[in-house]
Amino acid sequence: MGGERSGETEQLPRLRLDELHEELQTRIDAVRGSRDRLRGLLEAVLSVGRELDLPQVLRRIVETAVALVDAEYGALGVIGAGSKLDAFLPVGINEELRAQIGGLPSGHGLLGELIRHPAPLRLRELSEHAASAGFPAHHPPMHSFLGVPIRVRDKVFGNLYLTEKRGGGEFDAEDEAVLSTLAVAAGVAIENARLYEEARLRERWLSAGAEFTNALLSGTSEAHVLEMMVERALAITSADIGVVDLVVAETEALLGALALGEGSAVHQGRHIPRQGTLAGAALDGVGLVETEDVTDDPRVTFAPERWTGMGPAVAVSMGTAEGVRGVLVLARRAGRPAFGRAETAPLPGFAGQAALALELAERRRDAEQMSLLEDRDRIARDLHDLAIQRLFATGMTLQSAQRFVPHPEASERLMRAVDDLDTTIKIIRSTIFGLRAHDAHPLAHPGLRVRIAKTVEEAVPALGFTPALSMEGLIDTDVPASVADDAVAVLSEALANITRHARASATDVSLVVRRGRLVLQVSDDGIGIGEVGRRSGLRNISERAEKLGGTLAVRSDPGGGTHLEWQVPLSGR
Repeated sequence: MGGERSGETEQLPRLRLDELHEELQTRIDAVRGSRDRLRGLLEAVLSVGRELDLPQVLRRIVETAVALVDAEYGALGVIGAGSKLDAFLPVGINEELRAQIGGLPSGHGLLGELIRHPAPLRLRELSEHAASAGFPAHHPPMHSFLGVPIRVRDKVFGNLYLTEKRGGGEFDAEDEAVLSTLAVAAGVAIENARLYEEARLRERWLSAGAEFTNALLSGTSEAHVLEMMVERALAITSADIGVVDLVVAETEALLGALALGEGSAVHQGRHIPRQGTLAGAALDGVGLVETEDVTDDPRVTFAPERWTGMGPAVAVSMGTAEGVRGVLVLARRAGRPAFGRAETAPLPGFAGQAALALELAERRRDAEQMSLLEDRDRIARDLHDLAIQRLFATGMTLQSAQRFVPHPEASERLMRAVDDLDTTIKIIRSTIFGLRAHDAHPLAHPGLRVRIAKTVEEAVPALGFTPALSMEGLIDTDVPASVADDAVAVLSEALANITRHARASATDVSLVVRRGRLVLQVSDDGIGIGEVGRRSGLRNISERAEKLGGTLAVRSDPGGGTHLEWQVPLSGR
């Protein structure tokens, strides 16, 4: 008996030792688990802080949160305007299932509860919460829930949502503590990513401004530089349309000088008032104005249908100390997020740089124009003081020598030479008048020489080549204004006929004033003119000649090409 009691007594301490060993092992495992979890949290904080690209940072935060608290699903909701979710990044749901579920949540129900009350929320069964609104079709079942807010500089940026603790349990206080710690690190990482994004955006704006400034100052046309400016603004802000409205001098109107992107046709070349437009609001405020919906903004009362399909918009005035030149308007499609502060903060500086570049280009152009005027004035002065005087002296010498020439034929030749010198002097005087009158009075009606040259120049884009042009005689002095108008119209019609029908690769234009007649000749190497062209295109040209007592002659050469000769008297019928 005593031996049996002794054995039982020895067995009891062994049982207690086993229990103590198991308890100690459990606590060691708990400590090891806490240590491993702490190490995992520290690694997660470091991992989140390494990223600088904001979308990547947000994705890494959700993935890290799911791993840390052993959740099946996770998401990060970014809070936008009106306390609605601006973005929603889910983890654990594949693309096929997301497509079946449909649109992403906007921030109602339980998700909105965290937006309205930004504090940690832990639930054993989320369907039992008063704010729960159920799930859409095809949504996987979810029960346990843990949500914490993410703050950036004491402002709630968004919320982390975790559901379905693996193993069927529920999230505990330690999960909440771990997730809250991660949320603090996430706020720092998001702020760093934002600062990096702002710096990168600012660099892109500065680079774009420098690019079009250099282009303008190197001689690139203003139209091309404006197009470059709008293209860069669209790319940097991810806008869907960009419009430049320029201020029309001495009026209250604006002109749509350039529009690129969706629906740009309704803005291009359109005159709009300052009142009732977003561009006018930017001019009146002398700065930057924004709207979340340009079609429903009370400031946009003039033709709001111009912005159909658009939503968020921003307008910034383009001005310098010398005055405001215009407005840059950028807009996004309806439903897209509004322009962020980081995107719009550099806009006034960018627009101001554009206005300054345009002003410098205008001053450079004025300087070049003054230099051209000075050259023309010098040429006109030299022609008058040197060439004409020498020709006049030569003519006088020939006239005085004529009486010493006994032979009649020789005397006649001398007289013809004197007459030719007089004609040459008149031609030079006409040229001098053209050089001085064309630019000395920029608002005056230009001479026929200039108008003919401009008509030929304007036809180049349609023709695809530059016609050869020659002019001879006292064109600006001997041709009456009414005849000059007809000559310009005839040339314009002749070049248009060549563009439409001739399939030509070369054209010669000649305008001659001689012996009281004006002769305009236009030739091409095309396929010739058919009967349709004779009936329609040439009728007006013929009637203009008949009205002035002149003639029209048109012939097509056998080998191809057409020759038109329009001539009228300068003394009237």
